[in-house]
Amino acid sequence: MPVDQDYLLQARQMQALSLGVHIPLVCFGIAFPALVLFCEWRYLRTGDGVFRMLARRWSKVMLALFAVGVVTGTILSFELGLLWPGFMSGFGDVFGLGFTLEGFSFFLEAIFIAIYVYGWDRIPPRLHFLSGVPVAIAGVAGSMFVISVNAWMNHPRGFELRDGRAVNVHPWSALFGNSYFWHEFVHMYFAGFIVAGFLIAVPYAWGFLRGRWDRYRRTALTVAVSAAAVAAPLQVVIGDWAAREVAAEQPVKLAAIEGLGQTTSGAPEHLLGWYNGHEVVYGVEIPRLLSLLAFHNANATVQGLNTVPPDAVPPVNVVRFGFQTMIGIGTLLALLGVVYLYVRLRRRRLPRSRWFYRAAVLAGPLSVVALIAGWITTEVGRQPWIVYGIMRTGQAVTGAAGVPVGYGTLVVVYLGLAAGVAWLLRRLSRIPFEGDTDG
Repeated sequence: MPVDQDYLLQARQMQALSLGVHIPLVCFGIAFPALVLFCEWRYLRTGDGVFRMLARRWSKVMLALFAVGVVTGTILSFELGLLWPGFMSGFGDVFGLGFTLEGFSFFLEAIFIAIYVYGWDRIPPRLHFLSGVPVAIAGVAGSMFVISVNAWMNHPRGFELRDGRAVNVHPWSALFGNSYFWHEFVHMYFAGFIVAGFLIAVPYAWGFLRGRWDRYRRTALTVAVSAAAVAAPLQVVIGDWAAREVAAEQPVKLAAIEGLGQTTSGAPEHLLGWYNGHEVVYGVEIPRLLSLLAFHNANATVQGLNTVPPDAVPPVNVVRFGFQTMIGIGTLLALLGVVYLYVRLRRRRLPRSRWFYRAAVLAGPLSVVALIAGWITTEVGRQPWIVYGIMRTGQAVTGAAGVPVGYGTLVVVYLGLAAGVAWLLRRLSRIPFEGDTDG
């Protein structure tokens, strides 16, 4: 039956809301176990109790965030089946392997995170450290398998299409043999350390601004900001790799990112501005820069939006705003990381300027904004396709009524979940320290 386009928009908004809530938690699943294990490893190497205390306290936060991620991830899995039945029935044989492997990773992570958190003082120290290694591996692996599905949606391969359904499927080739997988995975991996590192640093930077600067807090901030500061400048290089893949495989998305109405040789880049349906106005034009960035050739030809029908053009200004937000914030975070690394490596201490710690407090929430803006660029830039060039989103959406009710319920659930997380993290932060942390 024909699908009400109002429901299509609301279904997309529901999916976007769930992804926006879940993706920051994925970052913690990628990076947080590694930071916790690093602290415990330092304790085992040096006998410094501050690192043990830090690892133990952070492990409780890690468990809490994992539990929240279970809830949001479960909601996402239900949404895929309920909101997009056409997608699931037509292509489930292709990407089902990715979600199956993610399920195994989840159960492995759940088992070992329980052992790790409840194993303090109950199992020998080195064995306890080793029990945390599968947590770190499973966190990365689980995100990798899900990202492989998204990469396939952007660059579908490994099957033949017959009557709108995938046949002669080669799942492993489809998920891990396409060129999109590696740059999406690496990009998200580094984003995980940027987001987790800067968010973890927020309460400690805020503590410095309020005069609380004992050795425990200095150590915690050093570990968190060091991880983010290394990842942020490297993300610039990875972003260039990703942009060139988009230029080669999704030229319409690239044209939407720039607002390039006509196919152009030596295409310019516009900073800011508004796409009026034909060109970018009120922006700052930099000649030939788009061709240079996309193809490393200032005279290269860049495909414009005029090469596809109007109903195949993504929402240009949404994509442009998302991309430029990601790039702008990412650049600022990279500069903050460079400043930190310079002071840390050259002067062997933490920065002393209050401006640095004000910036660090802002860097946490801004990193989440950049993360979500990047996913808006990826997902909205692929529209109107749910499987790029093969199935439109409107063909995949449910025809059932009740989507607005589900949308409202979802908002209430997430507001309640946010309040619960805030209460739990505040409660964990008030757990007394195990001894004196000054020094």
